[in-house]
Amino acid sequence: MEDKCYICIDLKSFYASVECVERGLDPMTTDLVVADPERGDKTICLAVSPSLKKKGVKNRCRVFEIPSHIHYIKAPPRMQKYIDYAASIYGIYLRYFSFEDVYVYSIDEAFLDVTGYLARYKKTPKEMAVVLMDRITDEVGVRATAGIGTNLYLCKIALDINAKHAPDFIGVLDEESYREKLWDHKPLSDFWRIGRGIEARLARFGIFTMRQIAHAPEDLLYKEFGIDAELLIDHAWGRESVTMRDIQAYKPKNNSICSGQVLFKDYPFDEALVVVKEMGDDIALQLSRKKKKAAGITLGVGMAGRSGGGGRHMSYSFPSPTQNDLAFRDIAARLFVSMVGKDEYVRRFMISLSGIVDDNDPVQLDLFLDNEESKKRESIQKAILSIKDTYGKNAILKGMDYEEGATQRERNVQIGGHKSGV
Repeated sequence: MEDKCYICIDLKSFYASVECVERGLDPMTTDLVVADPERGDKTICLAVSPSLKKKGVKNRCRVFEIPSHIHYIKAPPRMQKYIDYAASIYGIYLRYFSFEDVYVYSIDEAFLDVTGYLARYKKTPKEMAVVLMDRITDEVGVRATAGIGTNLYLCKIALDINAKHAPDFIGVLDEESYREKLWDHKPLSDFWRIGRGIEARLARFGIFTMRQIAHAPEDLLYKEFGIDAELLIDHAWGRESVTMRDIQAYKPKNNSICSGQVLFKDYPFDEALVVVKEMGDDIALQLSRKKKKAAGITLGVGMAGRSGGGGRHMSYSFPSPTQNDLAFRDIAARLFVSMVGKDEYVRRFMISLSGIVDDNDPVQLDLFLDNEESKKRESIQKAILSIKDTYGKNAILKGMDYEEGATQRERNVQIGGHKSGV
C-alpha cells in the first residue's frame, strides 16, 4: 500500500491578519483585535493578532478582558473580505493540487493530500509545505502554519500541537513519532476531537494521557463512550482509516435545517415575538431555496438572566410536509406564546426543522388544508427568492421587518451573524 502524506495548513489569526494586511501592517507585530464596537465591551473578539497573544490576551476573549494598559486597534469584522482572502488562498492550492485532493475544513484551515505530488514537484513533504506557506505570505500577506502526517489525524495533531512550538511553524508526525513525542502529552483536550467533557469523563477512570487510553481496557471505553470508543482508541495509537477520497465521497443525509440567533440585548415579549415570526418566515424561504419541505419544527428559546436564564423547547408536527411561510410563521409564534410569559425577557432563539423531504416527493395531502393556496404561497416564495437573488436580500421586505425589535433587515446584510463589510 502506498505511503500517504497529508498537509494541514492553518492561517495564523486569520481575521486579524487580514485586517493588518488591509492596513499595511505586519500581523506578527501589530496589536489588533477583530470585534464589533457596536456590540459593546462584552462582545467576543473574533480574532486576536499573534502579538497580542504573546502578551497573554486569549483568543476569543471578550473585549473587556483585554488589560487596559494594552493599546490596540479594534477592527470591525468584514466577513466578505475574509471570504475573498480565503478564496484567493484556495486558488493557490489549486495551482499545485487537484480539487479532489483539497478539503477545506474551515475558512482558515485546509487538508491537502500531497501523496501523488511530491515526486512530480521533486519536493519532500516539508519542502512542499514551505512552498505553500511562502506563496500564501508573498501573495496574500497572511502567515500560515502547517502540520504534516501520514494520515489525516496525525497531520492535524502535528498542526495543533507541534507546529506552534516549531521555529519554522511546521510540525511532522508519523505513528512512531506520535507515540514517542505525544503519548504522555497533557492536557488531553489539546488533541483534536477531545473536548473538556470527554477529558473529564476519562479522568474519572484515572486516564490523563493518550498512552493510558491506548492501554486502557477496551470494554471500559466502549461501555463509557459507545461506538465513539473506536475512534478514541484508534487516535490514541495514531491511527486514522478515513482518507481524502472518503471525505470527498461522503454524502450527508440532509434531514434537518437549523437557524439561530443571539440578540444584542434582552428582548421583551412583544419584540421577541416579532423576531420569532421573522425567523419562521426566513426558514421557510431556506426550504424553498433548497427545494425541500419539512414535517416538523422545534423552537428553542434562551431566556434572559432577569427571567431566570435557561432554555425552553417545544415542537410541532405538521399534518403534511410543507414549506409554506405562513404555516411556519404561525406555528413558530404559537410555540413561543406557549413557552414565554408576557413579563419575561429573551436573549436567544433556535429553530430546527425535521422530516426534510424533496419538494417533489409524494406526500400525504392534508384534507383540512387548502392545498391550492399552499401552491400559490410556494410560487410567491420562489418569486421572492428570485428578486432577492437579483437585487439583494433587502430588496423585498415585509411589514413585520420594520416593527420594533425586528432583526431581519440587519441579518440580511450579515454573513455568519457578523457584518459582511466591504
